[in-house]
Amino acid sequence: MKVVIVFNHPYQRSFCNAILNSVTNGLKKVNHEVDLIHLDNDNFNPIMTAGDLKGFRDKKTIDPKVLEYSQRIKNADHLIFIFPIWWELMPALTKGFVDKVIFPGVAYDYTNRENTRMKPLWENLKGVTMITTMNTPNWLYWLLFGNAIKKAMVMGTFWKIGFKNRKWISFNQVKQVSKEKREKWLIGLEQKFEKLK
Repeated sequence: MKVVIVFNHPYQRSFCNAILNSVTNGLKKVNHEVDLIHLDNDNFNPIMTAGDLKGFRDKKTIDPKVLEYSQRIKNADHLIFIFPIWWELMPALTKGFVDKVIFPGVAYDYTNRENTRMKPLWENLKGVTMITTMNTPNWLYWLLFGNAIKKAMVMGTFWKIGFKNRKWISFNQVKQVSKEKREKWLIGLEQKFEKLK
């Protein structure tokens, strides 16, 4: 199985990087092929320009990096996002990736002339998984902030374009929990991704 990981965290010693290592180790233990898109290291430009918006209208992206990313994802069986939640949402690079790569003519197309129904163009993908970190308690993120990432990414993006197998793994209160608990989370993640099918 080929798995593409879209990763966004600028700090090499972050818990997100530890998550990336655990997920990668789990996948490689069972001989899955891992293709890492590291948005920070790639210096990905998240800004939607006037030219990008014209491309959106014409269903033709102008960013060569977007075409490269799309081709890599098109050949994948599973897509994983790993990023922190800052101020209840994803960082700018992840948001820019969604804006510029989840793009008509690239990631999806419309099934009718009224542009109301969508179909994925990444036809090989069997599933999408989000893995996030935050310091907000789970109940507070759900109750006060309405599970913003679930609504934006799991439902608002990937459900809309037609992917049925969508999962979100959220690690909450990362700074407040013990080192032992974080290590337990990482072991669990490695074991989970050893079983990815």
